[in-house]
Amino acid sequence: MIELQNVEKSYYSKAGDIHALKTTNLTIKAGEIFGIIGLSGAGKSTLVRCINMLERPTAGKVFVDGAELTAMNDAELRKTRQSIGMIFQHFNLLASRTVYDNIAFPLEIQGLSKAEIAKRVQPLLKLVQLETRANYYPSQLSGGQKQRVGIARALASNPKVLLCDEATSALDPQTTKSILSLLKDINKKMQLTIVMITHQMEVVTEICDRVAVIENGTIIEQGSMVDVFTNPQHETTKEFTKSVMNAELPEMIRSMDLKATYVPNGKLVARISFLGQSAGQPVVSSMVKKFDVDVSILCGNIAQLKNVPFGTLVIEITGSKDGITQALDYLHAQNLKTEVIGYES
Repeated sequence: MIELQNVEKSYYSKAGDIHALKTTNLTIKAGEIFGIIGLSGAGKSTLVRCINMLERPTAGKVFVDGAELTAMNDAELRKTRQSIGMIFQHFNLLASRTVYDNIAFPLEIQGLSKAEIAKRVQPLLKLVQLETRANYYPSQLSGGQKQRVGIARALASNPKVLLCDEATSALDPQTTKSILSLLKDINKKMQLTIVMITHQMEVVTEICDRVAVIENGTIIEQGSMVDVFTNPQHETTKEFTKSVMNAELPEMIRSMDLKATYVPNGKLVARISFLGQSAGQPVVSSMVKKFDVDVSILCGNIAQLKNVPFGTLVIEITGSKDGITQALDYLHAQNLKTEVIGYES
């Protein structure tokens, strides 16, 4: 659906050149929700604006639904952009227009009749749950309601792609959750391809199928959301995922005097990661029954990566050297990610 081939974007000035996007290759599949995550200034907003050609790339090619946007003239681009909707962090609504008229605005520009506009707008008001707010003005709406108007307006032209540039950054957590739920519903009902630009980890884990991490204008890591979050390869990605995956060990464990090798009559401190169905399996209790060891749970948590449960446990295993070794082998045999933190005397 969306393909970027060797896309670059540079800004030139007397103060110095800025390379906002370095050689970027990206493929986004039809019907998926794709997240692009990065810190402020990483280049993610430039990237999304290159997709709909609000920023023309310095080099490279951009394809949307098989059409090369970088080869189009301005008139062709205006026509093609009707199939690419976009919503923004600060809503960008017209203050002097009602909810209905804000949604109708792009259709008026296209020259549709009032009857045709009404046929498009009314179902969208229902979709975003604003039927009773049609005659309200933006100043009379909450932040979440304003974003719902922005979503409806972006959908008015029946786009194939919806670009979301920090669409939930200005919203409180509860409202963010409701907007993400709406976007998931739209993705499912309309088979719409959605690109989410964000710095919010909870947005990615709640809604995205795949994700790319961008840093200093370069995509440093990409893959399925579950793979990237449970097995990050780049240091920046590891930092991003720490808050969601609770990967940082508590001070209580970090302050322990742990050894790298087995200590006679000692205890093993290990972290186990559970993914999917294994998160609901009684692995620890089974291990205790099978081997001559005792297990204490030091800390743990469980999170939801879209529809996939993911949990971690930090445990303390007490027993003989053979018992601890057998217990570890058993954990590995269950296809669990097991990290030996150290041995406590």
